[in-house]
Amino acid sequence: MNTYARTLVTCAVWLAAPMLLSAAAEPAGPWLPLFNGRDLSGWTVKCQPADKEKTFWTVADGAIQCDSIGRKEHNYVWLVSEREFGDFGLRLKFQAFRESPGNSGLQFRSRYDENWKGGWLDGPQVDIHPPEAMSWRTGFIYDETREERRWISPSLKNSRMDPALKPTRHVFKYAGDGDGWNTLTLRCHGTRVATALNGITVTDWDGRGVLDSAAHAAHRVGLKGHFALQLHSGDQLRIRFKDIELKELR
Repeated sequence: MNTYARTLVTCAVWLAAPMLLSAAAEPAGPWLPLFNGRDLSGWTVKCQPADKEKTFWTVADGAIQCDSIGRKEHNYVWLVSEREFGDFGLRLKFQAFRESPGNSGLQFRSRYDENWKGGWLDGPQVDIHPPEAMSWRTGFIYDETREERRWISPSLKNSRMDPALKPTRHVFKYAGDGDGWNTLTLRCHGTRVATALNGITVTDWDGRGVLDSAAHAAHRVGLKGHFALQLHSGDQLRIRFKDIELKELR
């Protein structure tokens, strides 16, 4: 079996499997909000110097929103959590718009380096992709770490996503569809990572050998770090986030 065929089989197994991490006991205590619904307290915008005077991330109607429609002249612009975490369960809601052609994502266990290429965020990312033709890749894991910069779950050699990897079950809502909000969950324990979109498991992956690699350790990412919401470089994006809540796992 060639490498491409093995990738397809492995991906099919992941997508068909139950979310193994969800079987672990929930930690005691309430879910802790990471967004207060009023302002960006607890979050910081990180970007290249040329983008520092531009405003893309704001709060309106109880949600964090990013709007770069008509303004694609920018590099990556991140909204980064001030706190960092290791093992956790996280849930949030996001609202996507059909007219938005840009890409977003949820970085986790990541860290921003102000001194590399004017600023770079190393670490893994849960992809959030509003464009309708490939919205199904939402919940897959991409790695922004400078030595990787490729899909790591499923494991691919670069940033290209093959349509043959489209899952058989997929629900992605846009503003105006039902309540208009998608529920995304992320659970990390050691090197094990699981994601679900609207209650459907997308990723259940053991990142041993990747998340704990020498490159990730050198940048202090992969096993512990910050969350960040992404505005992709050069993209026109409109997206909203709310109800961002976390439980730490012990």
